[in-house]
Amino acid sequence: MNQAETDRLWNAIVQNGGQESACGWCKDKWGLNSQITPRALSDAISDPDRAAAERAFEAMMTMGKIDIAVIEASRRG
Repeated sequence: MNQAETDRLWNAIVQNGGQESACGWCKDKWGLNSQITPRALSDAISDPDRAAAERAFEAMMTMGKIDIAVIEASRRG
C-alpha cells in the first residue's frame, strides 16, 4: 500500500464520522478499530538492522496517520 492508498483508507474512515488515534489506528463511526498499515511501515519495523527498525518504530509512535516518507527517512537515519 502506498501513501495515496493509505490516505484514501484513513480519510474514508476518519472523514465519515470516525476518529483518529495513534500509530495508524482509527475508529469508524460504529466503533470498529482499524490500523492502516502500509507495507513500508511493516518492512521498516522488521528491518534486520535493529537500529534502523528502532528509528522507524519511534517515528511511528509520533504519528496518527502513517507518513511513509517520514518512516523511510527515519529508517535511513
